[in-house]
Amino acid sequence: MLLASGYTDLRVIEGVQCAVRRFNFTTAIVVDIDPVGYQRRYCYEHGADARAALAAWDGREHPPGPWIKCKGGGVDLLNPAFA
Repeated sequence: MLLASGYTDLRVIEGVQCAVRRFNFTTAIVVDIDPVGYQRRYCYEHGADARAALAAWDGREHPPGPWIKCKGGGVDLLNPAFA
């Protein structure tokens, strides 16, 4: 089901389903995927950056790499590294 919905690089981190998915203008690491949707996403300009970050991420704090924005239920955060 996830692959058919456009999710790739599926990975379970600390018991949480994560994946990479292409959106209109970005590619994101999508976190805590369930049948209804997901909890949040970290948007990257380039798909290769998102895939590399997901592969390296331990699930703690924010993922590595040049993510632009974290969006989700009650979350709208710009990457502090860009401030």
